[in-house]
Amino acid sequence: MKLETFETNFVDLAGSQGLLGQASGRTKANVIAWLDERGQAWKDAVAVVAMDPCATYRAAIVEALPHARIVADHFHLVQLANQALTDVRRRVTWDTHGRRGRASDPAWAARRRLLRGRERLRSEQFARMWNDLVDADPSSKILTAWIAKEELRALLACARRGGHRHEISARLHRFNTWCADSRLPELERLAGTIEAWWPEVLGFLQTGLTNAGTEATNRTVKTAARTAYGFRNLDNQRRRVRFACARSNRRVTVC
Repeated sequence: MKLETFETNFVDLAGSQGLLGQASGRTKANVIAWLDERGQAWKDAVAVVAMDPCATYRAAIVEALPHARIVADHFHLVQLANQALTDVRRRVTWDTHGRRGRASDPAWAARRRLLRGRERLRSEQFARMWNDLVDADPSSKILTAWIAKEELRALLACARRGGHRHEISARLHRFNTWCADSRLPELERLAGTIEAWWPEVLGFLQTGLTNAGTEATNRTVKTAARTAYGFRNLDNQRRRVRFACARSNRRVTVC
């Protein structure tokens, strides 16, 4: 018998209930089954679901909670942009040098700065990164990918300013135009993903909700499993996970 090593965690992002439960596996059927077990009244009370951009989970929520609004987590959207930027950097390095990046390559040396937000770079750091890459990459593909990442971040930042329709429309147009004009397959895929998930991205821009609570709980879940060096019995593992996730909410008993 094979033990399912992956679980889907359900977290209360609006209240203080924390971890609501876990479902074995990461399939559409398992997610729907867990939600159906809660009952129709419970499902009707769910208004918004925040999640990573995962087609399987989205399909499950659409079927089980058709009335709920799905919100794409902005952290994972930025992560997709960072991955596209990294893919461009690696491809340019290989095309230019016929090998992987080395410490002596400006693109490799700037790999961490490329993934930082523009506002987190000091003026001298930004100038050095920009000038070094202009000299090292005459095609400007790496900097083109970096600008696309920043354009997406600027689009997502509309949520902090109230998610006004005209600003979202302008920022989305700039992002899509930049990706299309770049003719880089990595950026075209990124723009395609944003388009495919646009209703959910718009949900974030208009609500400002994130998946941060789920990520924090997932970290606790993983820590509990690692501390125990894994369980052969899934029920025991779930009990330990629930205990770890509920400790902060338990009353302190005074003797």
